[in-house]
Amino acid sequence: MTWNEPQLNEPQLIDIPMAHDQRGNLSVVEGGELVPFDIKRVYYLYDVPGGTTRGGHAHRNLRQLIIAASGSFDVILDDGKTRTKYSLNRSYHGLYIPTMHWREIENFSSGAVCMVLASEHYDESDYIYDYDAFVKEASAR
Repeated sequence: MTWNEPQLNEPQLIDIPMAHDQRGNLSVVEGGELVPFDIKRVYYLYDVPGGTTRGGHAHRNLRQLIIAASGSFDVILDDGKTRTKYSLNRSYHGLYIPTMHWREIENFSSGAVCMVLASEHYDESDYIYDYDAFVKEASAR
């Protein structure tokens, strides 16, 4: 996939190339290639109890690629005007999330693993935890 600047402001599903082999499949994600940022942090959510919602925040500067490494879950994104739900259930699809999008992750299947590739190291000041404050800040941009 070739990236161009207008696309970087909108969430989008990304197909991750897969090398199929009878011994198992292999997918590779490289920062600056498949995702439009250098990967500075990787974390993953797992053993999420049924009915639990993760996320519930936005980032001012952080961009992410979320992958269902195993199982399935839904990602709800909100830009302050529109909410869109993405169902992730294939390890060869990723959801690119640009800055200033409120995110909630829910409906984790049993055994689901949510892998997140992030453009920045952890920075508490980058988080917006109050939805009303997020909407106000998003509309001011």
